[in-house]
Amino acid sequence: QVQLVESGGGLVQAGGSLRLSCAASGSIFSINVLGWYRQGPGKQRELVARITSGGSTTYADSVKGRFTISRDNAKNLVYLQMNSLKPEDTAVYFCNADLIIIRDSHYYRGQDYWGQGTQVTVSS
Repeated sequence: QVQLVESGGGLVQAGGSLRLSCAASGSIFSINVLGWYRQGPGKQRELVARITSGGSTTYADSVKGRFTISRDNAKNLVYLQMNSLKPEDTAVYFCNADLIIIRDSHYYRGQDYWGQGTQVTVSS
């Protein structure tokens, strides 16, 4: 009933930039928090950045000053602008949503909605 679709990944040289997008669709009433996570080779999935419906943001220390998260509430979109990319940013990036859906006239909150992931590879 809810789909998150990421786009914008790819191969870039160190120091370059990429912009990731994630579109949420389905029986969505509202979206509380949108976040970007990543999982590098042999590593656990980690939070990169998150943004609330009011625009408050949180960043991992490793990306502060380089990455910017933003969202378009009207279109259920979230973006991750990644600048000054480093080889250690190489990972699969996943979009996550904490949202409220409508089903059979009832509202349900879910925090475990994930996209399929998009690969970001930064070459040195």
